Amino acid sequence: MFDGISIQSEMNLDDPDDLVLAYTQSMMGFLLFKPEPERIGMIGLGGGSLAKFCYRHLPGSIISVAEIDRKVIDLRDQFFVPRDDERFNVACVDGAEFVRRANGEFDVLLVDGFDNDGQPAQLCSHRFYQDCHRALAPDGLMVVNLLGGDLWQTDIYVDRMRSSFGDSVIAINALDSLNMIAFAAKGDAMKLDREILQKRMLQLTALRPVILRATAQRILAEQKAINLRKKAACAK
Repeated sequence: MFDGISIQSEMNLDDPDDLVLAYTQSMMGFLLFKPEPERIGMIGLGGGSLAKFCYRHLPGSIISVAEIDRKVIDLRDQFFVPRDDERFNVACVDGAEFVRRANGEFDVLLVDGFDNDGQPAQLCSHRFYQDCHRALAPDGLMVVNLLGGDLWQTDIYVDRMRSSFGDSVIAINALDSLNMIAFAAKGDAMKLDREILQKRMLQLTALRPVILRATAQRILAEQKAINLRKKAACAK
């Protein structure tokens, strides 16, 4: 918590690797497009929810986490965040510098970095999203948690993503908050037909069936809306 009111991370003591907050479950919607990523990059450790979930359920993935605040990293044991090993590492580094150093490295990049004032400027700039695009492998996927309370500001961030990722950007509402989750694809990562998505959705029911189904439905609805807008524009 930053202000004593807004919850940034929440953990179930009976199941520390579970995803309690639905926005984190929505971010895991990337599994519909990248079910077996080899390398995952994360910006923002927090309570380690996404990191723990991926470490447990994606044993074939190498996970690199960037966390700028050493005090957050020092709390990792209290939140049962795994120790660094051959497939998991947490580094104390600015997320903007983290992606700037990478080049075609990540199949999936999860951006969930906040400070006391919200989203740091260096994690939502044109330069940052360009660096994220370059940090992704061909057909890689970026997923960003955005504060949805200020829709005008959120629209600016989404537009900046589109300046780097073209029209392969979809933003959906999270299920339990004002947050919005943006999916931005490099290449053809999100160009899948409904039949493939439905099949993958069924395969992932053991993880979080309700949330993944709702996420998939929202993504499909947004894809349909985008296609309709394109057709309407062409008709003009």
